[in-house]
Amino acid sequence: MNSELISTPGSDPGTSLPASRVRRVSTDRPWTWLTLGWQDMMANKAVSLSYGAVLALAGWIFTWLMFEVGTAWAILPATAGFFILAPLLAAGLYETSRRRELGEGTTLAEAMAGFRRNPTQIAMIGVLLLVLHLFWVRVAGLLFALFFGINFAPSLTELPLAMLRSDDLFAFLAIGTGLGFVLASVTFSVAAVSVPMLLDRPEMSFLEAVTVSIQAVMENWRAMALWAALIVVFTGLALVPFFLGLVIALPLIGHATWHAYRDLVVR
Repeated sequence: MNSELISTPGSDPGTSLPASRVRRVSTDRPWTWLTLGWQDMMANKAVSLSYGAVLALAGWIFTWLMFEVGTAWAILPATAGFFILAPLLAAGLYETSRRRELGEGTTLAEAMAGFRRNPTQIAMIGVLLLVLHLFWVRVAGLLFALFFGINFAPSLTELPLAMLRSDDLFAFLAIGTGLGFVLASVTFSVAAVSVPMLLDRPEMSFLEAVTVSIQAVMENWRAMALWAALIVVFTGLALVPFFLGLVIALPLIGHATWHAYRDLVVR
């Protein structure tokens, strides 16, 4: 792989910030990450598939709760928010790939121990991602009320047809998609490699990891645009069969994200 190191101006080589340097990769590199992620998943089938199954179950429980409390309208924006929280939820998969890289086997308990390798800083990333998630749900709710009114409350089965009859549907979709794209871009830049970096380097702070993650995305925007598109496609298809696809898609993307981090960030 041809690569080029990009150093942040003013960085001190003697500090704990080798992560202030990122590597340029080819545009098609995400396909290699997926291949390596698949190999990790096949080498740790029990752990990886169990991990995905737990998250699929969580999706079912969440959907049921939304119906029970009468907020079925929130299912779609909250599901979209899954993309925001997924980088944090996959920490156990990063740990599995890290241990395999070291030639170590992994149990499910050992995978979950990845959350404890740098707990405070990983938790800070979690808080940041949660705030972004809640912000998106609130914005989606406000946009829905603004365009369709607070009294617009058809059943979930009637909702698509009722929205199609509205004259405000196009404006709602255009503005909602635009705002969603901006928020998704910010979130992706923040979380692209920050969580696996914090797990791999317990001495780092979440601000350092976020800075490096943003730099990696900016310096490799073509490859990262492809990677983001692949994540959206794989996860979106996984959500269609009532979250069942997450059993495979989430472990695959999680393991691949570890390899993206190892590829992009100079150790």
